[in-house]
Amino acid sequence: MAQNGEPLTKESLCAAYLKLNRDYYGDSVISDDEISYEWARIPHFYRSFYVYKYATGIISAVSIAERIYNEGDKAVADYFKFLSSGGSDSPTELLKLAGVDLKKKDAFESAMKSFEDALCEFETL
Repeated sequence: MAQNGEPLTKESLCAAYLKLNRDYYGDSVISDDEISYEWARIPHFYRSFYVYKYATGIISAVSIAERIYNEGDKAVADYFKFLSSGGSDSPTELLKLAGVDLKKKDAFESAMKSFEDALCEFETL
């Protein structure tokens, strides 16, 4: 709507969200007028970079888990060091304590490889 020069008002966003909700769920869910306000409580729609927090969190968690699975005690010790560090530094620096460097491709590649392996196992089953 914004790209078409249409103003983003409460009314226009409520109408768009209600239509989206009804299209998505069809007849299997009752989409009453109150659901049209739900967009306002979903930070994905209006917080900058909010959804990237999911991606970086999942990538970090998978990388840590893979490292623990593959390296054992050393990785566990590093993970506990990370957990006990609190807010003593920036998140990207603290993750390095657990062996995750989000400024390099390793963590992303590890997470994608783990997903690929899980998908292949699922397809085999």
